[in-house]
Amino acid sequence: MTYTTLKSNFLYAIHLLGVFATWVLPFLVTWKLGVAVYATVMIQFAVFGKCLLNEHHGLQEDGERIFYTDVIERLGFKPNPRLVKTIVRKWLYPSLAAVAIIWQVVLGNEPLWF
Repeated sequence: MTYTTLKSNFLYAIHLLGVFATWVLPFLVTWKLGVAVYATVMIQFAVFGKCLLNEHHGLQEDGERIFYTDVIERLGFKPNPRLVKTIVRKWLYPSLAAVAIIWQVVLGNEPLWF
């Protein structure tokens, strides 16, 4: 295995860890920080039209394919790439921000970390 392959695999794993973190963020940190993180991700999509981490681990966003599409395919599923991209880029992060606000502000739950 070459250095480039190891680096690419490591960065892919870091990206996967970051994706997982976005799903649990509403329960770990204050909703204010969570909303800021989700807004930053959405701004990245709006300004650059892609996730900037993808190019660092060799995943090109061809047409409608994004990181989530690749992960789902590696799990053995054949998703509709356009649907996945629409859900992730337009609905996922605002929904997670809403979960954070509802969980912490409306329901009164404290974040686990800070």
